[in-house]
Amino acid sequence: MEIILKQDVQNLGYADDLVKVKDGYARNYLIPQGLAELATPAKKKMLAETLKQRAFKAEKIRKEAEFMAGKIEGLEVTIPTKASEKGTIFGSVTSIAVANALKEQHDIDIDRRKIVMHEDHIKELGDYTALVNLHKDFNKVSLKLHVVAETEE
Repeated sequence: MEIILKQDVQNLGYADDLVKVKDGYARNYLIPQGLAELATPAKKKMLAETLKQRAFKAEKIRKEAEFMAGKIEGLEVTIPTKASEKGTIFGSVTSIAVANALKEQHDIDIDRRKIVMHEDHIKELGDYTALVNLHKDFNKVSLKLHVVAETEE
């Protein structure tokens, strides 16, 4: 019997997979538990259309991420922060500060969770590198950070 899985089933398949199983397994376990539904011709067409739309959306997201990667590659961001005379920062510079500086200086809006720094947060003035993970299909983009002391006016 052919069924369409509604959820991931261990050792059988993932959600929206079309699989063949024995009649009893489908009728007595998978369908009553809500894990699968019978694969009628109409439901197969609906599944094909759903998968096609999902692929289209995924491709659009990938292209947008590729465009953003081109804009970000090689950019330098200056992050002014309060610091002591020895170069130690009062507080720290986190991915939130990097995202805000990127928005202010280059008008690029990136989710802070996509910015990865080698250190969790920066505690001293200097030059650093952050990686921006825009999409799972291609490498992370590097972003140069210049952490400088704020000038008082």
